[in-house]
Order: sequence, then structure tokens, then C-alpha cells
Amino acid sequence: MEGAELELERRSNFLKGLIQKKKSIEQQEEKHHLNNNINVRACDMPIPLQNRAFSFACKILHSMPPNKLDSKYLALALKKEFDSSYGPAWHCIVGTSFGSYVTHSLGGFLYFSIDKVYILLFKTAVEPLDH
Repeated sequence: MEGAELELERRSNFLKGLIQKKKSIEQQEEKHHLNNNINVRACDMPIPLQNRAFSFACKILHSMPPNKLDSKYLALALKKEFDSSYGPAWHCIVGTSFGSYVTHSLGGFLYFSIDKVYILLFKTAVEPLDH
């Protein structure tokens, strides 16, 4: 029985290590987001997808010349990134001021800001056309 107990303890320690590593990564990502002035306004999206959106949007914004927001380019880049990674029918609206009212698929809505740039990213269902 001692061998089984040792194996159980080994597995338990392994799982504890994985959980601690995941928490550490999440804390680092949260600090990174705070440093980039990311503010979630409304959300119905899993955290890994949120983090992907934040990181990708920051990367695109930092590649733009200072004070030269290309909102169309950022919206297109985010849409393409999420379409290719998570399937079709993602939509993205980017700007410093806009209103919206949208219907989205469950788990596919994120409205956030980075500094003064507001980003609305959402997914809709794709239905095949009946002929």
C-alpha cells in the first residue's frame, strides 16, 4: 500500500505545481494589463480569450505611430485573429467614441478599453443558408 500512497502524493504535488504555475501566469498577465491601462467594461468571454484579445490589441496599438490610431486596421486585425483562431463570425468595432447594441453568441462578447481606445469584440452564430 505504501507504493500507492507515494504515487498519490507525487501526483498531488504535481497538480499543486501546475495550479501554482497557472496562478502565477494569470497574475503576471493581470499586472501586464494594468500597466497597459486595460479596463474591461463588459464581458461574457472566457479569460484565456480575453487575454488573447488584450495582448493582440496591445501589440497592434504599440506597432502604430504615436497618436495615430488606425481604428479600421486594429478592428480588421482583431477580427481576423479571432476568426482564424476560434472560428468564423467575429466582429470588431474600434474607436474613441461609439455606441452599439449587438446580439452575440454565448461566451463571445468583450468590450474593453486600452487608454482612450475602446474595443468591442463579439461573435455571432453562423447559420447555413437553406436553398
